Amino acid sequence: MRQTEVHALACEVCGRLPHPKRTRMALAKLGAVLPVELGLHALVIHLELSFWATVSILAITSTILVIWVVEPGAMRYLARWLHGPELRRRHRLDSAEQLWRIRVRLDNKPGRLELLAKHLADRRANILAVHVHHLENGVLDELVVSTPAQVTPPRLTHAISRAGGIAVGIWPASAMTLVDGQTRALGLAARVAADPEELPLVIAELLGAQYVPDPDPDRVPGGTLLEITLPDGPMTFLRTGEPFTPAEIARAHRLTDLALVAATQP
Repeated sequence: MRQTEVHALACEVCGRLPHPKRTRMALAKLGAVLPVELGLHALVIHLELSFWATVSILAITSTILVIWVVEPGAMRYLARWLHGPELRRRHRLDSAEQLWRIRVRLDNKPGRLELLAKHLADRRANILAVHVHHLENGVLDELVVSTPAQVTPPRLTHAISRAGGIAVGIWPASAMTLVDGQTRALGLAARVAADPEELPLVIAELLGAQYVPDPDPDRVPGGTLLEITLPDGPMTFLRTGEPFTPAEIARAHRLTDLALVAATQP
């Protein structure tokens, strides 16, 4: 278990562990090398060899033992102590609260959202943001919640199901998810106004979708397609796992209108 914890610190690209603090590294090497040096010196002095023989034996033998045997073994044995500060920081990160983005379909009846909030609170999930998308046969609620580290998506799914939610989708989120939606939309609109050619990429970012320049129905993977008509041809976007809501489609069309107006300006 201890070695597993240490190996979890390794870089995902090169596989190397972070370099320990210089003081810890020096103490670890001193503790590993000193007993070998003392024992070797005592043995050579006890044998009463000639000066050059003593120097040669000490230099060659200590170098081989330290570089090939003692130091690598000591680094493995003392790895947990060497990387102690990093392990403590990682433990604090692992035990910190997690953010989740949840999409759940509910009946459009009074008290449904309150019941959902109650069942999430029973799982110690704190609702940080909520947005309601009105559909023809109900509502699609999009929430951002924070939970303790031990609360997993299956437990959240169970709580949502008990509240009457269906078509549940749960994804890990980051602090960027909590950025004010209006501020984010204005920033994307400014990009389109400055450069109408950015429109496909901006809509893809707004919807969390993939821009498909040349869609082929026989080769497009499963998901929901959204097509927006332009004077020079349609734009197609693909999103798997989440259907586009009427509000999202309306936002994409408003960005398209802005791009068309900006393109006609001198």
